[in-house]
Amino acid sequence: PARYFDTETTEPISFFLSGLEELLAWQPNSNDDFNVSAVPLAKRQPPLHSWRPRTLVCHDMRGGYLEDRFIQGSATRNPYVFYHWRYIDIFVYFSHHTVTIPPVVWTNAAHRSSVAVLGTFITEWTDGEKLCEAFLAGGEEAYGAVAEQLARIAQHYRFDGWLINIENKLSAAAVGNLPLFLRDLTARVHSAVPGGLVIWYDSVLKDGTLRWQNELNDENRIFFDACDGLFTNYNWKEEQLERTRRLAGPRQNDVYVGVDVFARGDVIGGGFDTDKSLRLIRQYGLSAAIFAPGWVYEHLGKENFLQNENRFWGSLAEYLPTHSISTLPLSTSFSLGMGTSVFLDGKDEESGPWYNLSAQDIQPLYPEEQGRLSTSCYLQDAWRGGSSLQLQGTIPSGEERVAVRLFSLQMPAPPKLFLTLLYKLEGPQPDDFTVALEVTTWDSGICLEGNPTSLPEPNGRHYPRFLPAPPPGLAKLLAACHRGSHGWTSRCYELELQDCSLRDLSVIVSRQQPSLQETSFTFLLGEVRVLDTASMGASPPQVHSVMASQLWWQ
Repeated sequence: PARYFDTETTEPISFFLSGLEELLAWQPNSNDDFNVSAVPLAKRQPPLHSWRPRTLVCHDMRGGYLEDRFIQGSATRNPYVFYHWRYIDIFVYFSHHTVTIPPVVWTNAAHRSSVAVLGTFITEWTDGEKLCEAFLAGGEEAYGAVAEQLARIAQHYRFDGWLINIENKLSAAAVGNLPLFLRDLTARVHSAVPGGLVIWYDSVLKDGTLRWQNELNDENRIFFDACDGLFTNYNWKEEQLERTRRLAGPRQNDVYVGVDVFARGDVIGGGFDTDKSLRLIRQYGLSAAIFAPGWVYEHLGKENFLQNENRFWGSLAEYLPTHSISTLPLSTSFSLGMGTSVFLDGKDEESGPWYNLSAQDIQPLYPEEQGRLSTSCYLQDAWRGGSSLQLQGTIPSGEERVAVRLFSLQMPAPPKLFLTLLYKLEGPQPDDFTVALEVTTWDSGICLEGNPTSLPEPNGRHYPRFLPAPPPGLAKLLAACHRGSHGWTSRCYELELQDCSLRDLSVIVSRQQPSLQETSFTFLLGEVRVLDTASMGASPPQVHSVMASQLWWQ
C-alpha cells in the first residue's frame, strides 16, 4: 500500500493522516511495524518534570516527510540532522497535515538521548472549521473518539504525545467542548504513554475567535488549565512575559514561549540573534519553544551546515539547561546518522552519501570556548559509522593540560568501571600530546577511589588506571584495548569507586614535555565507552521466539 511503502523503491516510509475520516479509521496494521519506534525513551537527570525551565524544539521544514520519511535510510547528500539533544527536552515534528505522526527515525534518535517526541494535530482555514464542528460540536462521543485515536496512535508508534494546534475560528458549541476534549485527550495520553504530554498552541480564545495572544491570559487560560502546557505565539514583548509568569504561578515551566528562528513578524530576535529572545524568556523563569531551527540549513545553505549549526546552538548554550545521562552502559562512536562513507573499525568500508537518523549515536555536549576550544563533527574519518568528533584547541602557556567535558552523568557509581577510548592525534606534532579519560564524581566526604585506605580525591577528579590488556572474561568484549588500526590509538582503563556518584566524563589532552609556549592540538575521538563491570561479566539473556516478517529479497 502506498501509505506504507514508497511507490518508486517499495521501501518502508513514515506517513501522516489527512482529515477526520482517516484518523477515525486508523487501526494498527502489520504493514506499519516498521514505523514503531525501537528505542525506548532513555532515563535522564533531572527528570523532564523537575522544577526548572525546559526547551522545546519545533521542527518545521518544507512541509515535512522529506528524506527523513525513509525508515531504513536513504542515499541523501548533505541532509538535515539535529544532534544538540543534550540541550533540549522536547522535540515536536510539525507539518500542515491533520495528524502528523513523527517519522520513526526522529523518535529513535531523540529517545536515545532522553528527549520526548510529540506529533502534531492541526486544523486550519475553513476545512479546519468544518472538521472541528464535526468532532467538537458533536459532543462527548465525537470528541472522545478523536482523543482515543490520538492516544492509541502515540501508544502504538511509541512516541510521547501531541501538540494541539487549532488555527481556525470555532462555533460556541465547539469551543464549549474544547477544554473537555483537551482534558480527555491529556488523561488518555497520560494513561497510554508513560510520561506522555499534551501541549496547546496559543491560537483560539475561549469565545471561539482566532487571535494569537503571545502570552498566557484570561482569554486562553482555560485551555492551559486543561493540558500539560501552552506554546505561545512569537510576537511577544517583555511585559507579556511578566504577565504570563504572574498568571502561570507554580506552572511557569509549563509555558513554552515561542521563538521563531526565521524572525517573521515583530520579534525580539531570531537567526543568530535568537539568544536575545532566550535571555529574556529565562529572566522570567519560563520555558522556551524554538520554532524552525532548520533556518540554519534552509537559510544559510547545506554547504557549511555543521559549522553553522554548532555556531547557532553554541550561541544559545548558556540559556539551555542540559540533562545528564543516568544509566550505563554509555557507548558512542559519535556518528550523526549520516555521512559521506560508512566506516568500520577505522576503515572506509563503503563510499557514498547515506542518511539514517535511527543510526545516530548518543551525542556529547559540544563545548566551545572562543579561541581556546572547538568541538565539531568530522565526516572525513571515523572509527565506526559516518563521523568522529574533532577537538581543536590550545594548551595555554605554563599549563600542562586541558580537560574537555564530553558528557554530564548523574548516577551512583558501580564499584568497578571499565572505560575504553579510541582517538587519532592530528596536526604537525602529534607525538607532543597524550590523550586520556577523566571521571569526576559529586563531592561527598564518603566517596573513595580504589581500596578503602585511599584518600578522597580533591575536587572529585579520578584518572582511571590504564590497562595494557583486557581482564580475563572480558577479552572478547574489550578487544578494543589493543585493536587500534588505520592510525587510531586504542586505550582501556579501569576505575574502582566506593560510595560515589558520577558527575562528568571528560577527555584530557596533556603535553608530553612541560613548555612555556601556548601549544595547539587537533585530534579525533572515534569511540568512548563506560561500562559497569558487573553487568558486563554476566551472560546476556537468551532470546526466544524470534519472528521475521516483511522480507524483500534482492
